[in-house]
Amino acid sequence: MTSSRDQSTPYPSAARIADSPCFPQYTASLKCLEEFKSDKSKCQEYFDIYKECKKKEVMMHNILEGSSIGAESESFPVLMKALLDKVILVS
Repeated sequence: MTSSRDQSTPYPSAARIADSPCFPQYTASLKCLEEFKSDKSKCQEYFDIYKECKKKEVMMHNILEGSSIGAESESFPVLMKALLDKVILVS
């Protein structure tokens, strides 16, 4: 007998990372680590950019979740990405 935990991905958040509007910043951070053989000091700028993007993503998620759209709406991810793109470009 397998539990529902056994059937899910080992890292549930990893299944959603590609859907994040911050995925490009995330992958840039990983590429930097690969390029510099995991020397984190050489990649700090990439980490900072990703961290800032995630802050904005959470902020936009909270705004949209409190709106009439709701997180369960099919348009929620698309709208959040569009808004986040605007927020990132403006700042």
